[in-house]
Amino acid sequence: MRGLTEAKLKKLAGARSFERGLGYLDAVSGIEVGDGWVTATVHGTERYEVELTLDGPGGLVGECDCPFGLEGNFCKHVVALGLKVLAQRESLPRQRKAARERAQDLDGWLSALSKDELLAVLREQIDEDRQLRRRLELRAASARGDLASVRDRIRDLLDIGPFARYGYVEYADARAYADQAGQAVSAIRALTGSGRAADAITLAREAMRLLAEAVESVDDSDGRLGQIGADLADAHLEACRAARPDPEELARWLVGHALGDIDDGLTDIDPLAYADALGEEGMAVLRKSAVEAWRANRRGWAEKYLMERVAKAGGDVDTVIAVHAADLAPSGHTHLVIARELDTARRCDEALRWAERGIRESRDLSAVDTALVDYLCDRYTRADRLSDVVALRRDHFGARRSLLAYQQLRAAAQAADRWPAEREGALDLLRADAARQEGWYGGPVLIDALLDDKDVDAAWQAATRSGAHDRQWLTLADQARAGRPADALGVYLRLAEPLTKQTGNTVYEQLVALLLSIRDCHRRLGSEGEFAAYVTALRTAQKRKRNLMRLMDEHGL
Repeated sequence: MRGLTEAKLKKLAGARSFERGLGYLDAVSGIEVGDGWVTATVHGTERYEVELTLDGPGGLVGECDCPFGLEGNFCKHVVALGLKVLAQRESLPRQRKAARERAQDLDGWLSALSKDELLAVLREQIDEDRQLRRRLELRAASARGDLASVRDRIRDLLDIGPFARYGYVEYADARAYADQAGQAVSAIRALTGSGRAADAITLAREAMRLLAEAVESVDDSDGRLGQIGADLADAHLEACRAARPDPEELARWLVGHALGDIDDGLTDIDPLAYADALGEEGMAVLRKSAVEAWRANRRGWAEKYLMERVAKAGGDVDTVIAVHAADLAPSGHTHLVIARELDTARRCDEALRWAERGIRESRDLSAVDTALVDYLCDRYTRADRLSDVVALRRDHFGARRSLLAYQQLRAAAQAADRWPAEREGALDLLRADAARQEGWYGGPVLIDALLDDKDVDAAWQAATRSGAHDRQWLTLADQARAGRPADALGVYLRLAEPLTKQTGNTVYEQLVALLLSIRDCHRRLGSEGEFAAYVTALRTAQKRKRNLMRLMDEHGL
């Protein structure tokens, strides 16, 4: 209980979920206290089951079956339950003790029952609990080796019919369907555990197919069926490890599954996870089948991925490169992937050649993968090839003409002690762009570059000549205010005018920030009286905007 505090709840949930949880206190009902856990129902958009583990090995843990909680988050419903528990903290030790005593009493009573009495109790529960009956029926069929019955029960469990309205399982019913479908996994695992692993393999594959068909008609927004698919894949792997099926057949099934030949897009199976079940013979078939599939379709995504995985597992770098080289992206991204694979294999000279080839073969340097450019520049820098860095950055800037490309060129040229000359060439390109697009705010990159260089006068001239965005004018005014307050004042007044016609706290904050800058300009110009008259007129016109008036008061305006 010591781990349950408001501070702990807020830390686990975050400030937003904690605050929202405060509004759900009256929605908590049916609180049940156990020894170390508390459960309840919280009524939100739906009816959610919530559980708090108080003293587990991981400390305070909360679980909820709402969509946010199912993603592993400590949600507002858990917060609400935690706060309700804290409100009755004085009685909690007594309730936990009572729960512990009830559990002990129940265990003692069950232990004292005869076999016939226990069977009577169990049969009573089976009559009342349909889910329990189904689980036990499956276990019974598995125990007696009745494969046909187990198959029929699994098909029933994965049948959407009882949950579908108009042929589709809505979100409200999807949880109940998923709970039922999850029992199929337990049945398959039970078969493996009872020495029927070969049958478990067959049924796991059938269940995967049936689940893939079902998911097309289920609103699986919570991702529960995806988890069941993953559990089925695990159950299949467990069964294969136990049964040691024919390695060639298993290898070909795994390749077919990976390539999508088997109609199952829900269960993600890694063929290499089956290495111990396949053995050397099966792995050889797996590799051969992967090669055949890739050679038949060198650009297929699944074929490439499978071939790459198999080659990497065997340490075959040349095959990995061949897989990528068969489908080179025009952006140079694939060249970069190959270069990094070669770097990992300590074949650095080859890696560099592939990266350079990616630049040469790029049809459009403006569309080249910037990570490839960065990779090459890093390699050149480490080799003290600074002139090559500058040349590549210059070409990339010439093609891309962005502020980032300009900054990267500047950094490279400064490192090579060549910036003044490179700067003039780069600015000439930007000036030419601005001249071609005059009247269309054609010089935004030119202005941003000059501002980034702290060349305020040149930036102001460029903005005056070719136009600028309001964001740039504001930056210009901020940087120029000390030296040219009259010019800056004109910008601030122009930017403030449209804000006076708008409402909203964000607008008010922007307006007050401009007013502070306007006041500073008037102080520098010695015209404080003009500012006082401006503010008075503004207050008169805006007096109904109470939040604006409060914000102006806070800043002495």
